[in-house]
Amino acid sequence: MATSCAIAGALDVFGDRWSMLVLRDMLYHGKKTYGEFLASPEGISTNILADRLKKLEAAGLIRKKAYQSNPVRYAYRPTKQGKNVKPVLKAAGKWGAKHIPKTVMPE
Repeated sequence: MATSCAIAGALDVFGDRWSMLVLRDMLYHGKKTYGEFLASPEGISTNILADRLKKLEAAGLIRKKAYQSNPVRYAYRPTKQGKNVKPVLKAAGKWGAKHIPKTVMPE
């Protein structure tokens, strides 16, 4: 059953752990390539990363552009809509830093 709750809708779009971490890496760490995302300390698997990049692109939060043609390799960048997720990430990070021991905010 569909809901009119904006929080539920937002979580449907970007609310899983890996989607948020991919967006974090783009917005806070400037990561753009598949290899850069794989190198993140959380250790995302290749199949999960590929799935999340597709979902974030389909949701309009990121876009990809080929930077190499043989083999084709893509760079990913946040869209304006994706950049608007940054305050959500910041709020989650502030909450985590305050309430979860040994955690820090990304720079």
